[in-house]
Amino acid sequence: MPTLQTVLLVGPVLLFSMVAHEIAHGYVALRQGDRTALEAGRLSWNPVRHIDPILTILLPLLMLVGSSAIGKGGFVIGGAKPVPVNAANYRHPRRGDILVSLAGVAANLVVAIACVALIALAGVLGRTAEALAPTLGIFQAMFAYGIWINAGLIAFNLLPVPPLDGSHVVMHLLPRPLAIRYVRFGRYGIVLLFAMMLFWPRGLEIWLTPTQWAAGSSLVALVEHGLVLPTAAPWLR
Repeated sequence: MPTLQTVLLVGPVLLFSMVAHEIAHGYVALRQGDRTALEAGRLSWNPVRHIDPILTILLPLLMLVGSSAIGKGGFVIGGAKPVPVNAANYRHPRRGDILVSLAGVAANLVVAIACVALIALAGVLGRTAEALAPTLGIFQAMFAYGIWINAGLIAFNLLPVPPLDGSHVVMHLLPRPLAIRYVRFGRYGIVLLFAMMLFWPRGLEIWLTPTQWAAGSSLVALVEHGLVLPTAAPWLR
């Protein structure tokens, strides 16, 4: 189980990242001609509008408790309430569906890059004004978690398993007969995800490796350039 310290650092950046992901879906859908998310009030930074009692709270909590009970770590999944969209309203349905599907992971990429920049900025400020270093170290730890979290969200959402975002792209790349079967398979997508986590976690780890490597490399580069303050270390343990 994560410590309270970790929860307090991870919680805000995780919630922000999930909200940004969903708003991006809805905003790009609006640009493609669909007002469903706008009219549902989902183009809002108010996190309450994006919280799903089961996906956001109950499912991750049960998985955390279960992992702790059996004494093993593992994958924990959850998510915000999916933004409602209607692909029939897109001016160009195929292109619109691909753009809307990729908008969420694009938002997570922007958040990850912003976290890298904020760590660097905090490092410069902390070296200049040493009195601020303890506080800035806490923020650097939070932004470091933000890099890892958004890297994970990017890779996970690009899994070609319905109903995840990557499946929409794959669907439009397949010949029509295969695409129809692929969409029908979507009703079993959640079952497949849980099966992978239980019986083939190594497969998920391999899929996540490229983005996790990129996240780790970014943090290593920040450390090598002296931009990570020593005061951040205790908060990253």
